Amino acid sequence: MNAPNRVVDVQSLSVSFPGKTVLSGLNLQVERGSIYALLGGNGTGKSTTLSVLLGFLKPTSGEVRVGGFTPWQTPDRARAQLAYLPENVALYEHLTAIENVDYLLSLAGRRHDASAIGDALRAAGLQESAWRQRLGGFSKGMRQKVAIATALMREVPLLLLDEPTSGLDPGASADFHGLLESVRARGASVLMVTHDLMGAVDVADRIGVLEHGRIVHEADRADFDLKALHAHFAGRAHAA
Repeated sequence: MNAPNRVVDVQSLSVSFPGKTVLSGLNLQVERGSIYALLGGNGTGKSTTLSVLLGFLKPTSGEVRVGGFTPWQTPDRARAQLAYLPENVALYEHLTAIENVDYLLSLAGRRHDASAIGDALRAAGLQESAWRQRLGGFSKGMRQKVAIATALMREVPLLLLDEPTSGLDPGASADFHGLLESVRARGASVLMVTHDLMGAVDVADRIGVLEHGRIVHEADRADFDLKALHAHFAGRAHAA
């Protein structure tokens, strides 16, 4: 189970509630320095998978390691290995971009000066003119960049992203995918759950399609077949 090159290692994971099985023998591995896109429609088990990885839910059976730690046994140590970006990032409207990053880092026990924060915001693609503006007027794409800058400065092995391009226009989505490539270039891994098949094909090193609580189709970048991926995902997502 302890594979040194895997920042996420899920083996035979099952989660059941009274009268309902949500995950059934899920196997999922994310290699260090790679981007994995997990595709799935509503009700396929994506949210439950995230809850297990974050240590919020103990599974019925199976083994899970995040950065070498079991999330429900040592949640603080497992969460220290990752930065989680939900679909709607919770930031502070009355604070500027720099102030948001500074405050969120302080909550994680990390402090950096304004110059270092500016470097992270620049790396995340946020224009310098916006650094000292309050977030009340920011678009979703701009907010995502602030959140990514915060994640970059935490210097964790894994970014866990929930529908990161939901609500973004095509240009902002393309910018975000470019940012993920820079994250990978720094040696971090990304696991994103998404409905965005085309975006996943553009940026992911590996794609898995989740249905009925397990991976039903998986492919590496060299073997991506858009027609096959669409057939697996579109039919199942439509039926979900």
